[in-house]
Amino acid sequence: MTEGAGIRGGDLPDELTAAEAGMWQAFRNGSVYDLRDGDIAVDDPHGGHPWGPERSVRARIVAWLLLDGPPALQGRVASLKLTGVQISDVLDLAGGTVVPYVELKGCRFEKEILLPEARFTTVRLVDCSVPRLEAARVHTEGDLHLPRCRFHNGVRLTDAHIGTDLMLNQAVVYRDRRGRSITGDGMTVGQDLQAEMLESHGELSLRGATVGVSLSLRGSSLSNPYTRLALNAPQLTVNRTLYMTPAAVGAPWLTSGTTPARGTLVQRFECRGGIRLDDGRFGDAVDFERARFIFDDDQELSLLRVQTPELRFLGERPERGKVVLSGARIVNLVDRADSWPPPGNLHMGGFSYENLVPQGAFPLTRRLEWVAAATAEYSPEPYERLATVLRDSGEDEDAREVLLAKQRRRRETLPLAAKLWGYAQDWTVAYGYRPGRAALWMALLWAATSIAFSHASHPPVDDGGHPPWNAALFALDLLLPVVDLGQVGVWQLRGGWQWLAAVVILLGWILATTVAAGATRLLRRS
Repeated sequence: MTEGAGIRGGDLPDELTAAEAGMWQAFRNGSVYDLRDGDIAVDDPHGGHPWGPERSVRARIVAWLLLDGPPALQGRVASLKLTGVQISDVLDLAGGTVVPYVELKGCRFEKEILLPEARFTTVRLVDCSVPRLEAARVHTEGDLHLPRCRFHNGVRLTDAHIGTDLMLNQAVVYRDRRGRSITGDGMTVGQDLQAEMLESHGELSLRGATVGVSLSLRGSSLSNPYTRLALNAPQLTVNRTLYMTPAAVGAPWLTSGTTPARGTLVQRFECRGGIRLDDGRFGDAVDFERARFIFDDDQELSLLRVQTPELRFLGERPERGKVVLSGARIVNLVDRADSWPPPGNLHMGGFSYENLVPQGAFPLTRRLEWVAAATAEYSPEPYERLATVLRDSGEDEDAREVLLAKQRRRRETLPLAAKLWGYAQDWTVAYGYRPGRAALWMALLWAATSIAFSHASHPPVDDGGHPPWNAALFALDLLLPVVDLGQVGVWQLRGGWQWLAAVVILLGWILATTVAAGATRLLRRS
C-alpha cells in the first residue's frame, strides 16, 4: 500500500511495524502511547542502554501522522502523545503545518529534528534526548516546551515565533559547530521565556529577541570556555523582568517562575563567560540577586545603554573581568557594597540613575570608593550624578562631600601651581563646600595679629587728627581687602612689623578669594 492510501477512512497501512501500528491507533484515539520497560535505568533516554525495535518507530511515519494523518475516532481528538519511544532517522517537518497536539516524554531521537518554517499549535518535548533541534522561523500558536531535554549539538530558534511560552527548564544544551548552544536571534515569545536551571555549554545567543512578559534564568548555569561570550543578547527586549537569580532545588516545578522562599535550598545563577546585554530594554527590572560571574580578564558583564526602571546588582563580586554600565539609564539602582568589582574593572561613563537603594551597609566612604573605582582617569560626571541623586533624596551634606571629593580628585590632574592653589582652597574653605572653615581661619588670624600688633611701635603719619590706636581694628583693616576701617593709612610701621602687615594683607586676599570662589560655586549649584 502506498503512503496516504486508505488512511482517510482510518485503515491501518500494511507497512507499519508493530510499534508503529500501536502508535497509529493511539494517534487516532488521542491517547498516550507508552513503550517504557518499567526499569528506570533502561528507560532513561539519556542513558547508554540500547532500545530495541520493539520500542522504535520511523521518523517518516511520525511525520506522516502529523502532516497527513488519519482522522480521529468518533468522539476523540487526534494527537501524538509518545512516552519512552525511540524515533529513528531524521524527523523532517520543515515547512509543514501540524494541526494535532504533540507531546513526547522520555523519548530518544537517533538523529536531528528539522522544523524550519513549520507551524504548530502546541509542541511539548519533555525529558527527551535529541541530537539537534533545527527550528528557524518555526511558528507556534501556543507553547513550545522543551524541559529536561538534552540537545547534543545545539538548538536553533532564529526568528522563531512562539505564541505563548517557551520553556527550557532543566534542559542541557551543548554547542553546535559554530560554538553556540541555543541560537534565538530575532525570536519572539508571546509570554514567558523560562530557562530555569538550564545548562548551556556554548554561547547562548538572543540577539534582538523579544519576550512578551519575563525571561527567567533562575538557577541556570551558562558556560562557554570556547569564546568570550556565554550570553550574547544585545538589543534584547523583555517587557517585564530579566531574572538571573536563584532557583529552588528539589521540586522546581512547584516554584518555577517565583523567587524561592527564605530557607529553601537553592541553586544560584552562574555564568562562566562574558555577558552582553547592550541596548537592552527591560520593562520592570534586571535582577542579579546572588548571581555568580566568573570571568577571564578580557570578559565582561556589559550593560551598555541598557534601559530599565530597576537594576538589582546584588550578585557575588566578580574578581576578574569588567562590569560596563556606560550609557545605561536606570531609575532605581539596588545594590550592595560588596557586589561591585575591584578598582579598574568598573566602567560607568554616562551612567544615569535617579535613586539609590542600598541593601545592607553602604556608607558614603564606600560609595566614593565605588565612584573612584569607575574612573581610572578623572571624570567629573560620576561624581556629579551621585551628588545630584543624594541631593534629590535630601542628603545635602553627603552631596557636598561627594562634590568635595570630586575637586580633590581633579586637583591631582592639575599642574603644580594650580595644585598648590587647590590645596589652599581645600585647607581654607574646602572648595566652598565648608564655608564655616573660612570664618574660623579669619578669627584665628585676627586674634593672633591683634595680639602681635598690640606690641608694635606705631607712630602716627600725621601728628594731628588721628584716631586712638586700636590693635584689633588695625589687624582687621589689614585682613579685609577693599573694606577701609580708617586704620591702615593713619599709623606707621617699621622693620619687621611692615613685613608682618604685608603677610596679613596677602593672607586676607587669599581668604577673601577662596571665600568668593566657594560662594560662586554654591550659587551655581543652587
